[in-house]
Amino acid sequence: MTVSTPGPVAVMGAGSVGCFIGGRLQAAGARVHYVGRPRVLGALKAAGLHLSDCDGGPVAIPANRLHLHEQPPADAALVLLCVKSGATAEAAAQLAARLPSGTPVLSLQNGVANTETAAQAAPGLAWIPAMVPYNIAEIGPGRFHRGTVGRLAALDHPALRPWLPLFEAADLPLQLHRDMAPVQWGKLLLNLNNPVNALSGLPLRAQLLDRDYRYVLAALQSEALGVMRDAGIRPARMTPLPPGLLVHVLRLPTWLFRIVAARMLKIDGQARSSMADDLALGRTT
Repeated sequence: MTVSTPGPVAVMGAGSVGCFIGGRLQAAGARVHYVGRPRVLGALKAAGLHLSDCDGGPVAIPANRLHLHEQPPADAALVLLCVKSGATAEAAAQLAARLPSGTPVLSLQNGVANTETAAQAAPGLAWIPAMVPYNIAEIGPGRFHRGTVGRLAALDHPALRPWLPLFEAADLPLQLHRDMAPVQWGKLLLNLNNPVNALSGLPLRAQLLDRDYRYVLAALQSEALGVMRDAGIRPARMTPLPPGLLVHVLRLPTWLFRIVAARMLKIDGQARSSMADDLALGRTT
């Protein structure tokens, strides 16, 4: 299904998340510009963009239909900010130098302060916090695979509403929130597993079925919950189990964990954290 769009989309930081979401939007009818580093752009130029999904059909976009750039285009009507948190200020400054004031930028980054950092660097753009709930792995040159499920979340912002039909048509429906902070903190709790998964060298599901690794994750989440409690932060519930209960469930014997956390374990066998990809390639995490 394709729909009309309000204008071109730019993916600022064409990596696993940016290529997957940008590719889905392009397949639904958007003109998408992919802004990234030479390694990823070279792979896309050579192999095209191929997306696979644990619960949906594949998407293939040939290389000659991809608009690849090392700098952001000046005509983007919506930007998807997908760089790592440490590159947020630099990316924001690059966007501000190219885009008109008021251009909406949807931050699809992990973390809780990226839009604040970006707004300090580029106050003229409309920064919209969002959250990507699922795992996307780079499984080969130009090939990206979504291994878990969930629904994109974003702040309910007027500049985002004209884009909702496009995201719906791309099978990426946006769940809008009046306050994104609890959602971001809830996602941060889950992201504490990223270094555990990367250092384990295992696919995500296999790592979660190892009780020793679960104990490490439980310790990380328990510490984080204590800090949040002292700071008066209440994270949103991101799994079938509330955050406080999940810590205890992670410590269960594996045979019992399989039963209690059955929904949590509905993970594709190829899924792994993007940090595992970074570690394997020697990139900054």
